[in-house]
Amino acid sequence: MTTAAAILSVLSFLIWVCLLLFRAGFWRADQRFAEEGGPPAGAPLPSVTAVVPARNEADAIGRSVASLLAQDYAGGFRIVVVDDRSTDGTGAAVPADPRVSVVQGSERPEGWTGKLWAVSQGIAAAPGSDFLWLTDADIDHAPGELSALVAAAEADRLDMVSLMVKLRLETFWDRLLIPAFVFFFQKLYPFRRVNDPDDALAAAAGGSMLVRRAAMERIGGIGSIRNELIDDCALAARIKGSGGRIRLALAETTASLRAYGTLGEIWRMVTRSAFHQLRYSAFMLAGTVVSMTLIYIVPLLAVIAWPVHGSSIALAAGAAAWALMAYAEAPTLYRYGLSPWRGFALPAVAALYAAMTLDSARRHWLGRGGQWKGRVHAP
Repeated sequence: MTTAAAILSVLSFLIWVCLLLFRAGFWRADQRFAEEGGPPAGAPLPSVTAVVPARNEADAIGRSVASLLAQDYAGGFRIVVVDDRSTDGTGAAVPADPRVSVVQGSERPEGWTGKLWAVSQGIAAAPGSDFLWLTDADIDHAPGELSALVAAAEADRLDMVSLMVKLRLETFWDRLLIPAFVFFFQKLYPFRRVNDPDDALAAAAGGSMLVRRAAMERIGGIGSIRNELIDDCALAARIKGSGGRIRLALAETTASLRAYGTLGEIWRMVTRSAFHQLRYSAFMLAGTVVSMTLIYIVPLLAVIAWPVHGSSIALAAGAAAWALMAYAEAPTLYRYGLSPWRGFALPAVAALYAAMTLDSARRHWLGRGGQWKGRVHAP
């Protein structure tokens, strides 16, 4: 036991050293986007249509659309809200304005996820615009966001600019799990690599994605990813894979209005797509659980079980690995105004996320995979 504990703890420590030194600085959380400024004065401004799919979003859609209407963009701008067969009066909660159109969504065809079918109908209702701004119905947009997005896209010849908006933290479970979710996402998709046109890695964040219409047409339209649950990353991969340039950044002020609040709500959010992310592979599922155990949980066990295994090497390596993971999460915690000491909870948080991933697989095998807002999406 002593030798095994030492080997596992040292391996975990070495993995963390490699992650911090060679994983494109993912942990720094330094790929930021200031939602202010815009194209040079006098420059011709492209037209933009915001497409907002909304299913049972009556509580948030009014404020979200109001923030879209408050954009300071000087170019042509309109908003299409697709009421995706809501039962809570979502369509009636959309602010009345000449720039806003509400489309009543039709029944989802076979082979489409509900959200992407709604997006498809919104795009069809918005012909001719130079850019499509794909956003969710629960986002509070900063007033200068669109101007800044267009300026970045035009200046750097980008086909997609997406922002990971700030997520809402209100409860104990939010503060424990949501920053770690952002941290894990950055580790899986280091933003610097995503933003490097010479690197094949692609990702996006669905809360705010400005997409050049020509790029959308080049990949065959939104229908080219019609069965994807993680549609934002799938769209980014298609655009970058077709030779397009993309950018992913952390929003400074644009924020989500959605409150998860409970462990159950966060659990449902993760289980919806976790197994899809692993391509429904039992082999990848096993590898993910083993790697999360080695990287996050072994260091904790090496420290608290020292009286059992008795290895000073395991104790030292485990403590060092635990400290490194807390150090790595600190920039993300600072971004959310939280104490960096919370990083020492990562082993417990990782154990919860591993359990959610296993449950995502279980739900898929029971025929309840991808369940969200009353729909089940099977591959």
